[in-house]
Amino acid sequence: MLEEIIHDRRKKCSEYETKASAFPAVVERSHHIGEVIKNFDSFLEQEKKLSLVGRIFTLRDQGGILFADINDESGKLQFVFSDTETKDFSFIQKTFDNGDLIEAHGIPYKTKRGENSLLVKNARIVAKSLRPVPTTWYGLEDTEMLLRDRYLDLLLHEDTKELFRKKALFWETIRDYLKKEKYLEVEMPVLEPVPGGAEARPFITHHNALDEDFYLRISLELPLKKVLVGGIEKVFEIGRIFRNEGIDREHLQDYTQMECYSAYENYDDMMRFIEGMYKEVVKKLFGALKVRIQDADIDWGEKWPKVDYYEIFKKETGINLSSATEEQLQKKARELNISIKPFYKKGRLIDLIYKKAVRPNLIQPCFLVDPPVEIEPLAKRLDSDKGRVARFQILALGTELGKGFSELNDPRDQRERFEDQMKLREEGDVEAQIIDEEFIEALEYGMPPAAGFGMSERLFAVLMGRPIRETVVFPLMKKKE
Repeated sequence: MLEEIIHDRRKKCSEYETKASAFPAVVERSHHIGEVIKNFDSFLEQEKKLSLVGRIFTLRDQGGILFADINDESGKLQFVFSDTETKDFSFIQKTFDNGDLIEAHGIPYKTKRGENSLLVKNARIVAKSLRPVPTTWYGLEDTEMLLRDRYLDLLLHEDTKELFRKKALFWETIRDYLKKEKYLEVEMPVLEPVPGGAEARPFITHHNALDEDFYLRISLELPLKKVLVGGIEKVFEIGRIFRNEGIDREHLQDYTQMECYSAYENYDDMMRFIEGMYKEVVKKLFGALKVRIQDADIDWGEKWPKVDYYEIFKKETGINLSSATEEQLQKKARELNISIKPFYKKGRLIDLIYKKAVRPNLIQPCFLVDPPVEIEPLAKRLDSDKGRVARFQILALGTELGKGFSELNDPRDQRERFEDQMKLREEGDVEAQIIDEEFIEALEYGMPPAAGFGMSERLFAVLMGRPIRETVVFPLMKKKE
């Protein structure tokens, strides 16, 4: 059936092209449809000549007259073609189809039923639709198809267009907030000799000109810190990062992340700054700070409390992290049905238990602060407790929505932590960090005390109450069979 439709449309295209190109390079447009709708009565009174373009969504043939609903991005308007008013009417009647993109010239017109319309004097195809566009009621309901053929989802569903308008506003608000505070936007390399800044499995690619293997970056962190060494005191990047890991509601392999770093500040300064930024984002997206997300009423407007990592961990698991042994953690992990690999050490066990038993219970916005040093190799130790680090995570709706810390700038401590990570890699932990000699060398020149923060488009997905891949225009998917 589909092949027959395509064959028929190709025949119509060939017939149309006996008179004109079905894909012309130049298009004439005097107004957007939304502008015509807004000023219709004025245009009608003036008998204003209009040149409009758009896609045919419905085409109703009533013999000597054609009614077509035409959409452009700004709105929908009925076009009326008639054998008495429209040039080459019979040719249009034979060759135009639903889905065709057309250019039409005419005047405002009200039908007998009082419907605002364009009375078409002449029209042409500007892009012939060789495939039938599915309707919103039939043929495009499967989620996988919606994501794979996202252009059809955008074409048919206004709420999908609105989602991506909001996503643009989301990043625009973050960028404007940072620039207002004198952060300099920079672009760091996507290909790196050593992947760093996070615990994640990287993608590997080969650089033919240099004849070397490189990694796609898993974080923006280490190059941005080198910029601090270079004397720029406030810096940020919004860019793509790549992690060769699993797909779930909150994780993708390639996604957009923002990281910012500010010299001569600590994580308390950064918490105050970021709380203001998040509130600004929520207000711009929703027009309010109290919003309903995933069946929960979330109040972003209250001052966010600081939740001590050790205290909440003990409350939810019964384990005191100040004295916990690896054996105790393994036992608790098994109780929680967490799969344990032989190379999992204390830090990995703590993190897995936290994600299973602690994080899901943190629903209202808060800062989770001061975790054990074993789970954060890039943060500065607390002066009051060298076994803990000055790190905060933003938690809401039971998930992490950003992370920041007072940055580790002691190259000796950094080397020791990298070496501990390398031991984990040698034992089989492919997500453990790799020692980065060039970064340590940069630290040895002196990086100022600094605070840093990173967040990804997961925040937008959570705010929208959607799985993250549904908030990406073209998420990576398996090839069609």
